[in-house]
Amino acid sequence: MVTQQSKIVVYLHRIETKREGTLVVPSFIAGMSDTIEKTYALLEPLLDGTDIFIVNIKVKPTNNIKVFLDADSGFSIQMASSVNRKLYAGIEASGMFPDGDFSLEVSSPGIDEPLGQVRQYRKNIGRKVTVTDNEDKEVTGMMTAVTDEHITLEVKGKKPKDPLVVAEIPFTNIKKTIVQIIF
Repeated sequence: MVTQQSKIVVYLHRIETKREGTLVVPSFIAGMSDTIEKTYALLEPLLDGTDIFIVNIKVKPTNNIKVFLDADSGFSIQMASSVNRKLYAGIEASGMFPDGDFSLEVSSPGIDEPLGQVRQYRKNIGRKVTVTDNEDKEVTGMMTAVTDEHITLEVKGKKPKDPLVVAEIPFTNIKKTIVQIIF
């Protein structure tokens, strides 16, 4: 059984690695469904030379493939549409679904989705986030730094005159992190 904590560790240790002529499947794909692995193999070359990266791939039993992408410079509708068209053609050409019985959705993870990998955390430096730890305690603050091991938040004190507190939170202690939208 995969615990919530181990799911987070898997998400945070995604590796985008290629060897010449050989596809090296990242740890978040290894051991998952054949459809996810094949989708990843078709998708990865489409993203070469861009700042777009894979956040997650899900497949429903109805052969609905959901691909969640992000980009360091922001992931636009036009980018999603372009990747969708190319990936759809690749899936059809590969014969993964001989009867053509599949649907494909390509999008960003959505604003309410937790951050899933270090690259997403780095992209959101300077934004307000709420971190839920493994004991379900929440802390909200401005994310000021990200390393491969932890994030750093500036957290306001409870009273207006209280100084900012700097909190370093190891990824191993993070259950989820949600970016807060400020209007």
